[in-house]
Parts: sequence; C-alpha cells; structure tokens
Amino acid sequence: MKIYDAIIIGGGHNGLVTAGYLQRAGLETVVVEKNPWVGGAATSRELTPGFLYSNCSYVCSLFRPEIMRDLELPKHGLQIISYEGGAVFTRDGDYLASYRDHDAHRREFARYSARDAESYERYARDVTRQCRFIQPLLMRTAPDPFSCKPRDIGELLYLAKKFGEFSPAEMAATLRFWTMSIADFLDEYFETDVIKAYLALSGIIGTALGPMSPGTAYVLLHHYMGEVDGSVGAWGYARGGMGAVTKALASSFLAAGGVIRTGSEVDKVIVEGGRAVGIALANGDEVRARMVVSNADVKRTFLKLVEPKELPEPFLHRVKHFKMRGSSGKVNIALDSLPEFPALPEGSQCMRGDMHFTDSIERMERAYDDWKAGRWSADPFLDMMIPTTLDPTMAPAGKHFMSCFVQYCPPKVEGRDWTDADRDAFAETVIKQISDYSPGFRDRIIHMEVRTPREIEQEVGLTEGNIFQGELTFDQLLFNRPVPGYAQYRSPIQGLYICGSSTHPGGGVMGAPGRNAAAEILRDLDRSRSHMSAAHDVL
Repeated sequence: MKIYDAIIIGGGHNGLVTAGYLQRAGLETVVVEKNPWVGGAATSRELTPGFLYSNCSYVCSLFRPEIMRDLELPKHGLQIISYEGGAVFTRDGDYLASYRDHDAHRREFARYSARDAESYERYARDVTRQCRFIQPLLMRTAPDPFSCKPRDIGELLYLAKKFGEFSPAEMAATLRFWTMSIADFLDEYFETDVIKAYLALSGIIGTALGPMSPGTAYVLLHHYMGEVDGSVGAWGYARGGMGAVTKALASSFLAAGGVIRTGSEVDKVIVEGGRAVGIALANGDEVRARMVVSNADVKRTFLKLVEPKELPEPFLHRVKHFKMRGSSGKVNIALDSLPEFPALPEGSQCMRGDMHFTDSIERMERAYDDWKAGRWSADPFLDMMIPTTLDPTMAPAGKHFMSCFVQYCPPKVEGRDWTDADRDAFAETVIKQISDYSPGFRDRIIHMEVRTPREIEQEVGLTEGNIFQGELTFDQLLFNRPVPGYAQYRSPIQGLYICGSSTHPGGGVMGAPGRNAAAEILRDLDRSRSHMSAAHDVL
C-alpha cells in the first residue's frame, strides 16, 4: 500500500490551499473529497442547461493575494472582476446607491442626510483603523497566551506592540468595537435608517446574531478586510463563478504533482498508538499517510471522524460547545432576461453589484426574531446579485444568473428537520420579496436551486449549514478558535492537523487558515517555507 506524506480531508478552498503549499514543499499529498467534484462551498455547477451557478459562496474579496501569488492562480485561470455599484431599495420607492468611489458614496449619503455624509468620513477613518490593526494578524498563527515558548511570547509582544500604536482613546474604542453590536456602533455615526441598514448588512451575514446583538461590529470588520487588485475593501466576481477559485487551486496542486481522489467520503481517521496514520473511506478502502489534515469543521472532525477514546475529555467538551449555528440559506435563479427595478435609472451601475431590500435595522432585527423562534424569516434580508451583468460566461446570451444569499434560515424548523415543503415555502418568501420591487420577476424565472442549512450540510459538509465553520464572536477568535490550547492548527492527536475555517482567522473564501496550517506543518517537519510569501511569525 502506498503511504503518502499527507492526506487532506475535504477539497474545499482551505484544504486545497494547504495541499498546494505542502506539495510544493516536496510532500507527496493526496486530497480526498466525498463529492464527484472539488470546491466545497466555493463551487460552480451547471444545474440547468447553459447556466453556471455559484452554488454557495458567491463573491470574492477576502481571498489573500499572497496565496494567489504563491500558488500562481492567475496562471491557472483565476480572474476576479470587481464591481462598483449596489443599492438598497426602500419601501417608499426610492433607493440608496452604493459606489466604490469614496466621494461618490459620500454624495449619495448627502442625498439623504448632510450630517450622515459628514459622519461617513469619520466612520471610514475609524473602520480603516480597525482593519489596519487586524489585517496583519490574518496570516499569522495566533499565539498561545499560556505558553512560555519564545515564539508565543514573541507573538504576544507583537500584539502588544500593535495595540500600543493606538492612543488611549483609540485603545478604548477598539475594545468597545470588538464587543458591541453593529446597531450601537452605527448609531454613534448616522441618523438615517437606510444608511444604517446598508452598513449593518456586513455585520450579520452568515452569523446567528441580529444587528442588535453584541459582537456583530467585529463581523462587519471581517467582511471589510479583503481586496481586489490592490483595492482594499473592494468585492468582485470570480469569472466563471466561485468555482473558478477552487478550480485554479486544484489545477495548481495537480501541476505540482498532487493527487485528488473525488467520490471518496471519509468514514474515520485511523489512529494507532496515539498518532494519525491514515483514513478509512466509507467504501471500506484505507489510505495511509504520515499525517492527516482535516479541512472539515471542528465538530465534524472530532465528533464524527475521530473516536472519542482518542481525545481528552476537556477537549471534547469544548468542541461540543463550539458555537456553530446555521443562520442562512441560498437561492440561485436562472432568468430568461434581466429583471427590471423601477426605482433605478435605466442602465444604472447599481445592477452590477449587491442589491438589498431591508431598509432599516429594525426590519433586520425582526428577521432575526423569526430565526430565534425556529422559523425562516417572513421578511428576509437578501444579499442579491446578478453576476452575469459583468460575467457573461455564466449564462446564455441575453439570459442571467441571480444569486440570493438569505438571512435568516434556521438549521431546524421549530425543532424538527426540514421538509421539501418547508424548503419550497422558504424559497417563496425570497421570490415574493424580489417581486415586490421588480414587477414581472416571477415570469422571468427559468429554474431555481434552493439551499437551506439542510442542503448545505448534506452536500458541503458544513455542520448545521454554518458557512463560517463556527461563529465569528469574540469568544471564538484568535487563540480561542476553535479551542484554547489548540488554536495553532494542531490537535491532541499527533499527526492530525486542522486547516478549515473553524481555525484562525475564520470563515469566508480567504484561504488564510489553509495557508497558516501549511506553515505550521512545515515548521513541525523542519521543512523550508521559502515558497510562502509574507512570513507570518516573528521568530
């Protein structure tokens, strides 16, 4: 039997990033994926003739440019197209436009409130300060604050130095920011409901919290830290859908000599003498390696793939209580023609970006109230986009693909499992909301793919359909992610590592967890990391 140097469980983007770095370091690496395709939540699939859907993840910004360079992803076909517009539609028939250009954005705010336009300068400055503080930490392994190792002490000193660059007032503001709600944070700057609703959306996406819940201000920051072509905070579409990201990662890995086995569901990690030595597949086959790296979330990895006897009880207890509550769904729609939104001027660039219908934080909070009661939101928050306005490769000529990310959608419906009827009723709330702002929208629908947390968990393997593999709350960040003492991509089992979004710095199509995990593995093996740009540690 062939023995690999490393097995990667799961062909999602973080698993492929880890695999790419390990293979380029000279380790014979195999990726095993249960589906007939790779990509995890970043996939593009043709489910109706001629239309390519971004099935789960749908926009690109967070993916680290260092990884794109190291793994030569543009050479393997990856192209990101930035978009510059967007809109929030209001119930009175107006809209708030959003623009990538700061001054144009400010002028649009002034159309609603001169005071808010002035406050936007202060808001942008303060959020940028927080981004500059946290961004350098994304590609660094979180230190263990209870360790006396020189490296951990060095990283803690680095954190202290970064924090020490703030004035006393900025320190206080930073601590408040990390723990306060996005609603309270925005109230300190703005007075207009629709402006606050527009800015609050990044604080709730993918999170089982409402805009008035403490901790949601940081979630906003998490979504602001990306870039497209060097433009910080910009978002864009991957040409060919989000599957283009993982297609390029897989191509880069294969070009370096790696192996991918699709249709290979993992049943368990094989542990012998306290060390991971391979995996057993659901079909009975075994694959052996000198180490195993799991891209599955922390609960799936340690509660389903590893036998409890192999793990210490305190560790298991913390894993069981890691917060991983699904809160979102996805509706993908093939359209016969471009929908019309009477509120927008003809040819508006807002159609080429993200569009929303929730025009107040109160509406957003009521949508969350439904989730707390175990129901999908009757008046949901939609993050709606039409990528084919900029990327015609995803649909036949004259036709369009629409992506609708939906909050809120519970993992259970009033405590019971989802049914197909529930799924259809959930989709109807989405179609109804769009139709209220776009006459004739229903008549344009050719085909729909509807994903509740049930479908997301069954296909992608995300526990409860949580898109971040664990909530991004303050108690689950940095050295607490996923479990204190095990936040450096290692596990209690020798030779078993984790590289998914349950680890620092968290979720989104970022690649940083996969890259950081590869760096730690190569450190343990005393292998060169010279092929990895942006050295992530101080020692």
